[in-house]
Amino acid sequence: MKKVFLLLLFCHTSSQVKHSLKFYFTGSFGIPDVPEFVGAVDVDQIWMAYCDSNKRIKPKQDWVKKVIQNDREQLDWYKEECFVVQPNFFKTTIENLMQRFNQRGGVHILQRMSGCEWDDETGEGNGFMHYGYDGEDFISLNVKNLTWIALKPRGVATKLSWDADKITLRHYENYLTHICPQWLKKYVDIARSSLLRKDFPSVSLLQKSPSSPVSCFATGFYPDKAVMFWRKDGEELQEDVDHGEILSNHDGSFQMSVDLNISSVSSEDWGRYECVFQLSGVEDKIFTKLETMMVNTNWGRISFLNHDGLSNTTTLVIVVMVVILGFFAIAAVGFIVYRKRRADRSRDSTENSPELSELTNSQIDPQTH
Repeated sequence: MKKVFLLLLFCHTSSQVKHSLKFYFTGSFGIPDVPEFVGAVDVDQIWMAYCDSNKRIKPKQDWVKKVIQNDREQLDWYKEECFVVQPNFFKTTIENLMQRFNQRGGVHILQRMSGCEWDDETGEGNGFMHYGYDGEDFISLNVKNLTWIALKPRGVATKLSWDADKITLRHYENYLTHICPQWLKKYVDIARSSLLRKDFPSVSLLQKSPSSPVSCFATGFYPDKAVMFWRKDGEELQEDVDHGEILSNHDGSFQMSVDLNISSVSSEDWGRYECVFQLSGVEDKIFTKLETMMVNTNWGRISFLNHDGLSNTTTLVIVVMVVILGFFAIAAVGFIVYRKRRADRSRDSTENSPELSELTNSQIDPQTH
């Protein structure tokens, strides 16, 4: 199933003033108990909504509900794209590619990431559209020249075919350079309090065994512009440290970690070390001293620090933290992993909204966090 996660390769981080609207579409063949088509959309890396070929739309944020309730045009567009246009396109395209590549069976996945970026300071923006097939880059649209670029040799035939479809190319141009930026600006304006907020994380020190590195782990911060490092006697360490990537949490916040190799550090010197976390553009920092009582292990306790530097000690077994870490990692790509929902799950107010009354009860899922 590694192929399912190709879209991670497309993800990149935007600047503080640059906003993005991204649509993730995945069509599959040969995967039982999974919809043939699933889609998701995010704004500034915050999930907005999920939909699939089983004709279900699931808003992920409260403000998204307001958008689709108050803007019938957008609701109709999402319904048409999620339930008709894209499922049919992805199914037909996968069948054509399987024929072209003489693939008679097996598992095959076609993925697309499209959308736009907009800089609210310069007013500049750009659109993009990328395809991947069976775990590899496949073809990409040059929006400026309205031509397709084959990213692999086997994408050349598709490029030539799609380049000849001028009507579709013009449609993509209008969508990526006009419609998408307009919607992005509207979403940012509606969700500004959420998108432009600054949340401080909980910070903890973790250690699997006495000989393992000590990991400084921060989770729950927003936005994803932050630095975290170890320092000794007030000086940032460049050696014996391992910086992890910033990852998404299921609730739209972020997590990161940085490990310190303490194999050559005597217990008497632990107090000379501390972990420092800082959000970009924020003066306040979170300092976490390397002290025995602060390190969470199989035989110890864990302490979380808030942004004022106050600690709240909570007993927590390390196994639970490992499970949570695993969950966050999975959630970063969870929009393409489908599980059957229970038939008797109750419906919330989203289903009863007057703007959504035309959809059947199974078409709109209640928001879950």
